[in-house]
Amino acid sequence: MQKLSLNQSLQQRLSPQQIQFIKLLQIPTAELEQRIEEELEINPALEEGMDMDERVKDDYEDDDYGDDYDEYGEYERYEGLDVKQYLDQDDYAGYKMYGDGWGDEDRDAMPVIATNTLAESLVQQLGYLRLDTRQEAIGMQLIGSIEEDGYIRRPLRSICNDLAFTQNIYTTEDELAVILKKVQTFEPAGIGARDLRECLLLQLERKDQEDIEVEVAVKIITDHFDEFTKKHYEKIQRRIDIDDETMKEAIRIITRLNPKPGNTGNGDSTAAYLMADFIVTNSNGKLDVILNSKNAPELRVSRSFAEMLDTYDKTDKNGSAQHKSIKETVTFVKQKLDAAKWFIDAIKQRQQTLLKTMKAIVEYQRDFFLDGDESKLRPMILKDIANRIEMDISTVSRVANSKAVQTDFGIYPLKYFFSEGIATDSGEDASSREVKNILKELIENEPKNSPLSDDKLEKMLNKRGYNIARRTVAKYREQLNIPVARLRKQL
Repeated sequence: MQKLSLNQSLQQRLSPQQIQFIKLLQIPTAELEQRIEEELEINPALEEGMDMDERVKDDYEDDDYGDDYDEYGEYERYEGLDVKQYLDQDDYAGYKMYGDGWGDEDRDAMPVIATNTLAESLVQQLGYLRLDTRQEAIGMQLIGSIEEDGYIRRPLRSICNDLAFTQNIYTTEDELAVILKKVQTFEPAGIGARDLRECLLLQLERKDQEDIEVEVAVKIITDHFDEFTKKHYEKIQRRIDIDDETMKEAIRIITRLNPKPGNTGNGDSTAAYLMADFIVTNSNGKLDVILNSKNAPELRVSRSFAEMLDTYDKTDKNGSAQHKSIKETVTFVKQKLDAAKWFIDAIKQRQQTLLKTMKAIVEYQRDFFLDGDESKLRPMILKDIANRIEMDISTVSRVANSKAVQTDFGIYPLKYFFSEGIATDSGEDASSREVKNILKELIENEPKNSPLSDDKLEKMLNKRGYNIARRTVAKYREQLNIPVARLRKQL
C-alpha cells in the first residue's frame, strides 16, 4: 500500500552574502587583491576610492554591524532608493554572486599561503620597522642595491655616494651599516649579505645557539672558512678538537643553508616569498596588532550608478510608460548596486574578524610574542580562540588555515600557534610542540648502537612529568619523520 506522510524538518542554509563573506575570510592577503580586481571587472557599480556624495553614503554605506548583520555580515534590509514599483517578487531573482555555491573542489582545496616578489616582500618588511623618513630612504636604497641572488656587492661607500647624489642624503658607512643590519633580519634568512661567509653566518644566527652542532658550525664559518671552502674537514676537526659525529652534523647544517637567498635556485628573479597578513610589534612590552594594508582596500559604490537608479525613480514618478527595457535596466542596476554594497560590507566584516581573531591569539600566546621563545607557547586549540571572540570554531579555522603573521623574530603561519595540550604532574598542560621538542632531543642523544624504543621514550617522558601514552609517543615520532628504533640503529 502506498501512504502519504508529512514530515517537518528545520534546515539552516547559508545566504549568498554569507557564502561571499566565508570565501573572502579564508583567502590570504595576496589573493584578496586579485579577488577585488575580479569584482571590479565584473561589477561596474563598484569603484576604487573613498570620496562619495553624502547622500549616496547614507544610502549605501553603514559601518554599524548592529541588528542588521549576523556573524557573516548578512544584509537583512535594503535602505536604498525605492524601486519596488518596477519589480514584483516573481521577476526579481536576486543577485547571483560570483562563484556561488560550494563545489567539491571548494570543499577539498586548501587555500595557498599568499606570496609576493622578493623586492615587494623586503619593502613591506622595511615598513614594519617604523623608521623615520631618512632611515627609510636609506633602507630603500639598500634594498635597491640587492642583486638577484640576494647579495649586496656594491661597497657601502658607493651606496653613500648614491644617496648623496640622487636623494641629497648625506650619511656615513657606519650609519649605513646600522640600517643594513636591520635589513639583514628580514626574510629570507641571509638576505643583504655582502659575501657568502656573511650569508651563511646570518642564517646560522637564527638557529638554536645552545645546540653544540650549531655552535661548531658558526666557529667553522667564522674561523676556518677558507679550509671549509677547500673541504679540508679533517684539518678543521683537529683544530677545533671535536669528535667525528659532531663534525659531520656541523657540516650537514652548513651544507643545508641557502647560498643564494634571493632566488629559489631555478634562476627566477621573481621568486615568491611569504606575505604576512598581520604585523605584531612589541613597544616596551605593549603588543600592537595591525592588518597588512592590502587587507583594507578603499572601495566605494559608483556615484553614476546610484544617480542612474535615482533618475529612473524620478522618471516613473513623472508618469512615464513602464516599458520592459526600463524594467530590465532597473533590475540590472539594482543588482549591481546591491552586489557592490554587499561586497564592501563583506570586506569590512573580514577586516574586523581577522583583527579580532589575531588579537585573541596574541593575548593567549603573549609570552611567546614578547620574546619569541618557543618553549613559552601555551597549548591552544581552535575552541579556545572561538570562545574568546564568541564566534564559531569554523570561523577561527578559516582565519588560521591560510594566514601568516610578521613578528620581530620572523614570519609564522597562524597554524603554528595551535597545538594540543599534554597533562603534567604539576597539574598544568604542556604544549604538544614542547613535548615533541623534548622527544626529538631524547632521540638525538640516544646511543646510536642501542636506540630508544617507544616504551622507553614513554617512561623517560613520564619521569620528566609529562603524562603521555606510548601510542602518543609513536604518533609524535611519526609526525617528526623519525623512524622506529630498529631502523635508527647504527652498527
